[in-house]
Amino acid sequence: MRDIIEKSISRGILKKIVFSSPRDPSVRRAEARLFSSEKGKFLQIETFTGDGKALHVNLDPSEGASRAVELAERDFRRTSIITTAGECQIMVSKKGKTTVLNRIKNNVESSAPPKVVPMAHNSRRNYIIREGEPCDFLYRLGVCDVNGTVFDKKRAKFRQINRFLEIVRDLFPEKPAHTLYVLDLCCGKSYLSFALYYYLCDILGAQVEMVGADLKSDVIEYCSRVATDCGFNGLRFVCCDISTFIPERAPDLVVSLHACDTATDIVLATAVRTGASNILSSPCCQHEMARQLAHSDQELGFILEKPLFRERFAAMATDALRVLRLEAEGYKVDAIEFIDPDYTPKNLLIRAEKRAAPRKGAREEYDAACKRLGVTPKLASLLNNNNNKG
Repeated sequence: MRDIIEKSISRGILKKIVFSSPRDPSVRRAEARLFSSEKGKFLQIETFTGDGKALHVNLDPSEGASRAVELAERDFRRTSIITTAGECQIMVSKKGKTTVLNRIKNNVESSAPPKVVPMAHNSRRNYIIREGEPCDFLYRLGVCDVNGTVFDKKRAKFRQINRFLEIVRDLFPEKPAHTLYVLDLCCGKSYLSFALYYYLCDILGAQVEMVGADLKSDVIEYCSRVATDCGFNGLRFVCCDISTFIPERAPDLVVSLHACDTATDIVLATAVRTGASNILSSPCCQHEMARQLAHSDQELGFILEKPLFRERFAAMATDALRVLRLEAEGYKVDAIEFIDPDYTPKNLLIRAEKRAAPRKGAREEYDAACKRLGVTPKLASLLNNNNNKG
């Protein structure tokens, strides 16, 4: 272990060291990376605590190497060493047994792997996942290259991922005491599923059981393969119709991003029915109400007679009614911008948190709004059916 860390630093091939599974419950994780300044090259070790603080110390490379070895041996049970010559995983059991999975090239001393150019001390962006730092799941998903450089065509996706993690951080600012049960319904290629799992497990240090569900078998096979390759053992994917998906228990979080039209309603109804503690839903393609409004005879005809206006009005009304119905079901709900609309027009996110009782009068407001518009939203029929079955 010591030899690998010292040589990775002294030869300038170290990209990053990630220390996780801390022995001290007040600590989440730590990271070490090389950086340069006017005074020379240093190893910066940054420790993230449970109260949201980030503490860092800058050490000369030799002293930094000794400190990194100390962290790996004494303070953390899992250490990932990422270099230009490969990766190394170090795991220390509760009884002190050390296991080293060394994927760094055996001929590292005689070969000449490319060196890492240390970052300037002031060049780091305030992202949860920082650009320019290797990130295995983003590399496998085609967002960045092996060194963490984001591809131009994926830059909007990279910003979306980080914005999403900022929202998740508001929900889970510190490590939960219990194992989280998380669902991503209509997960698709699962960029955000992987990001969510990475944040909760590798950054927050939480225990997570996460399921991604989608109807497309080829997508599920692909995502399952990526999860295995990344070592995300608590993340699994199932191929199914989400309308028939039965969660194992009440989820701590249900995520649905860009589920098309009434698929969003199915997800929301599933979350409500199972008593989900939190919901994050980004709707997409709200066509159902537009079709109903096209046959509606009421005072909004000056909007509804134009197809473009009708589509836009229907989209806003659909989501406003979803928010109102969730409040009637006992959730505190916000509608926020997911990401800058310059990057995508699909930038609305419904954020809901379960509370003790429904907002007073919300159900009456919901029923009155539906009656005035002359519509019967899919979410209403799903929840009403659930209540009738109960």
